[in-house]
Amino acid sequence: MKKRIATLLALCMSLSLIACGGQSASTSGSSEAAGAATSAATEQAAAAESTEQAAEETPAEPAGDISGPLVLYSSMTEFDLEALIHCFGEVYPDVEIEVVSGSVGEYTSRITAEASNPQGDVTWGGLMDSDGDTYSEIFEHWVSDYNDEAMAGYSTPNGFYSMDHLSTVCFCVNTELEAELGIEIRSYEDLLQPELKGKIVFSDPNSSSAAWNNLSNIFAIYGVGTDEAWDYIDKLLDNLVVVEKSSACFNSVYDGEYVVGLTYEDGAIKLNQNGSTTTEVRYPEEGTSASAFGMAVVKGAPHEEAAKALVNFVCSAEGQSALAEYMEGTLRLTNANYKTPENAWLQASEEMKWVERPVEELTERKEELLAKWNELVGQHQ
Repeated sequence: MKKRIATLLALCMSLSLIACGGQSASTSGSSEAAGAATSAATEQAAAAESTEQAAEETPAEPAGDISGPLVLYSSMTEFDLEALIHCFGEVYPDVEIEVVSGSVGEYTSRITAEASNPQGDVTWGGLMDSDGDTYSEIFEHWVSDYNDEAMAGYSTPNGFYSMDHLSTVCFCVNTELEAELGIEIRSYEDLLQPELKGKIVFSDPNSSSAAWNNLSNIFAIYGVGTDEAWDYIDKLLDNLVVVEKSSACFNSVYDGEYVVGLTYEDGAIKLNQNGSTTTEVRYPEEGTSASAFGMAVVKGAPHEEAAKALVNFVCSAEGQSALAEYMEGTLRLTNANYKTPENAWLQASEEMKWVERPVEELTERKEELLAKWNELVGQHQ
């Protein structure tokens, strides 16, 4: 069967038709995804070992029963999208994937504006476990057939997100600039060093899920909304430069514009995978945690069958094993039975210090916490 996959990775990077705005989480969101990252990481390692034989099975033969166009709204990197299109295309060679890239704030605003005449079919990236029911009205209340295979704590949090990967908080450090300053960056407290004033890059948590992920980790360590947490954030803002795009938190560090970026590991590690010798992925000594991110089918999607096939592929053990192999282990995935390749770039979970993230409380208090963040940012401008 002739293979036809059309990719338009640069189709709409800005999605300028729709203004990007912050979204607040509903208090009615489920806490099902609030499991500790430590136990989830342990279970992932055990499950991967016990199910190695099943995970080594080759992906299904090309299905060929679904064809035509599929419009994907995504905040994932070009490399992630390349992997998805290649691996999915091995099973569904007659599906033409058109990618519209943008932040979660941009594409959810677009889906909302298109509600009476949906143009997109499915999303990948940006939808996180602390969103609650925020986007309930724009997505089909359907989840992957493989939801029950997700690691403990990472199944659907709301009945319409199909959780497929984890995004772990990290620092991306330019080691050359760090050495020039004569400092070392290993912990959150290290970020307060006066030498780093204006040299730390961070994205806007009102619109960037990566930034909210990082802010959530700070709250996991210092307490959600505690005086200690806000005191730390107030001091940190003295050194921060807040930008719009989350990718700047590793790309601009690589370019030498900043010494360190507060970011996510799968984005930062790709610099090293692509040959960078001046950047390092480091995890805060106080501990790290991960947000689970998922996919969702747009309500009234014009190509619903293909959209559900894509979600099922990405959430299955076979699909995730294929993606992990193609990516060389640069993304932590959620199916307990997927196989991590031997040449994985990311640090093994069992070697890291994990902290428990209070997902339910963060979900319930997101609007309040962002309001306080914005107040402090305003005071530092």
